Amino acid sequence: MEFMLIALGLFLSYALTRATLSIFGVGKPKNLPPGPAPLPIIGNLHLLGNQPHQSLAKLAAIHGPIMFLNLGRTSVLVISTAAAAKEVLQKQDLAFSSRHIPDALTAHNHSTYSVVWLPVATQWRSLRRFFNTNIFSRNSLDANQHLRRQKVQELVAYCRKASHSGDSVNISRAAFRTSLNLLSNTFFSKDLTDPYEDSGKEFKELVGNMMEEAGKPNLVDFFPVLRKIDPQGIRRRLTRYIGKAFEVFEELIEDRLGNRSNQDDVLNECLKFSEENPDQMNRTHIKSLLLVPIYLFFLVFQTWFQLSTTQKLNWSLSLKG
Repeated sequence: MEFMLIALGLFLSYALTRATLSIFGVGKPKNLPPGPAPLPIIGNLHLLGNQPHQSLAKLAAIHGPIMFLNLGRTSVLVISTAAAAKEVLQKQDLAFSSRHIPDALTAHNHSTYSVVWLPVATQWRSLRRFFNTNIFSRNSLDANQHLRRQKVQELVAYCRKASHSGDSVNISRAAFRTSLNLLSNTFFSKDLTDPYEDSGKEFKELVGNMMEEAGKPNLVDFFPVLRKIDPQGIRRRLTRYIGKAFEVFEELIEDRLGNRSNQDDVLNECLKFSEENPDQMNRTHIKSLLLVPIYLFFLVFQTWFQLSTTQKLNWSLSLKG
């Protein structure tokens, strides 16, 4: 009881001191963009509400296209017009290229090795060049055209088989399996799920859990002093999920090293690049790299779930054509 009273007294004293300093402008940085007055401790967090994008649009109508907010102990600059966004993202992109790293994504040192979170420097440029050459280039996409056709044909064959046997088809599940196998074959020439069986559920749940934890509002991002405590346990849970994904990737890497073939996939290119440039890419880099398309896949599939059944069917059949 005595400890609680002392803690409460210290908290109230701190809040009163901060409020007094804020009123008189003591310690306030100059030349900042306009923005709403922050409350002690929480800053402007209370203004975000359940629909942050709508709340920010309303605040921007009051304070202008460039707005400064305090979200807890984190300072945020909000850009809300096309002209301002062009200035920041295109004309001054290098100055604003560094990204705030959510605490959750420091799990397994993911932010240290992933091209998504690395600062713009030599290592980032090297990994980005590798991505552009081996994944996102026109030649790479053209080289995988036969694979896309094959997987869509497998989807059509599955639907035809279900039709002949009078079974119903879960379009969402069938599309998930097709997309997952297309992705896994592009990266390591292997199906992760059987298109004719109810498999892949565990991996889908694993990826879903990772995305759910990474997307949760985290107190640590607003109050960095809580980093060691991890009060919501988000980093701890994400460490476990990423660890499971890394185990899958580690097994795939070991299998490939034990049976080195001339398979033309991303994993093979990663291993060759790692052997030629060990200072730029190691095994941890490779596993972190393989997580990036998994994230993108899940985001696309979440959007897919929001489509109607008719839209899903039209999309699937249009791929065949």
